[in-house]
Amino acid sequence: MKNKTTILIPAMLDFHFPLLRYAFCSDNYEAVILENDSNIAYTGLKYLHNDLCYPVILITGQFISALKSGKYNNNVALMIPQAGDACRGSNYIHMIRKALKLAGFGHIPIISLNFKGLEKNSKLKISIGMIRRGLAAVMYGDILMILQNQLSAYEVNNGETDSKVQKWTEYLKKNISEGRLLSFSKMKKIFYSIANDFSEIKTVKKSKPIIGIAGELYIKYCHLGNANICDYLKLEGCGAYINGFSWYLLYYLDTHLARNGAAVGIGYKAVMRYLAKIQSYMVSALRDNNFLCCDSFYEFRNFSSDYVSFGCDIADGWLIAGEIVNINRNVTNRIACVQPFGCMPNHVFGKGIYSSIQRKIDNIMLSAIDFDSGSADVNLKNRLSMLINI
Repeated sequence: MKNKTTILIPAMLDFHFPLLRYAFCSDNYEAVILENDSNIAYTGLKYLHNDLCYPVILITGQFISALKSGKYNNNVALMIPQAGDACRGSNYIHMIRKALKLAGFGHIPIISLNFKGLEKNSKLKISIGMIRRGLAAVMYGDILMILQNQLSAYEVNNGETDSKVQKWTEYLKKNISEGRLLSFSKMKKIFYSIANDFSEIKTVKKSKPIIGIAGELYIKYCHLGNANICDYLKLEGCGAYINGFSWYLLYYLDTHLARNGAAVGIGYKAVMRYLAKIQSYMVSALRDNNFLCCDSFYEFRNFSSDYVSFGCDIADGWLIAGEIVNINRNVTNRIACVQPFGCMPNHVFGKGIYSSIQRKIDNIMLSAIDFDSGSADVNLKNRLSMLINI
């Protein structure tokens, strides 16, 4: 990687990656978020078993399709995040390497983005500047996602919400790449500016409910994995609520990193406090402008303790149930619980607790939806209709 390298990153976080790519600004490499989506499941299945976790099939298919396109032949690398726990997501990099070799791209390096010391010879070196820009990108992505999903189905002037999202995304891209708008005071000010701007959008009286979406990370945040579920809800006249990615980061720090040895653990706890403080500003900005939002993380966690066991900390773990409980408390009682075929932790910790939550909470309505390469569109719509029309 002596010359400037193009790093291909798979689509995973629809709202966050357009900003997160600027966290990796460097003289050594340029980050590109892949947008190709045609036949990627079919391509992935050519090189992987069909009983694997659905997200790894899509990610592998997207990588191989991009490389076969001929657009990225010179000095290119791939990047994949790794959680590093007892989950197939931690083994993605090995599956992708095998698939690349079968497809004739075994020479393409894969960089691991992780915080647990995995893949030491191919791990992306992360600086403090990257972390600050990355955390800011996550928070700004959260507020834009929450606002668009709540408003776009109810706007009087069609396209006004999308226009504001685009305006703020372009503004934030430039500032994040230049290392601006990263301090507590600047971020708090921007959160309120964004929320105030979106509060000016004229909306019609809600004739159909907001539908909450909780579940596995990739399926929840990526349109490739969830068959554009938010677009379908909008066509049906329903808003959507997906909890922000910052809650996952805080959950991950809390369950995976802050419990490490003394010095390391103290460092990660400091990052938790930093991120939680920023998140609390975002939640306040939304609520002060009459938008719906889950509680900030520590309150979110405390309230969840009556319903979930914090011992479930593999993959998305107790966060799935915690989001269901908090969405029901703060946003809506109609929640689509989404998970990919082949995600064992999600089927155990997620689907395994749905019935328990329904027994403990009156009037909550949950609809479990599985996604895989053979999912029929009609099944998705039927499961959502159970929430929309009840």
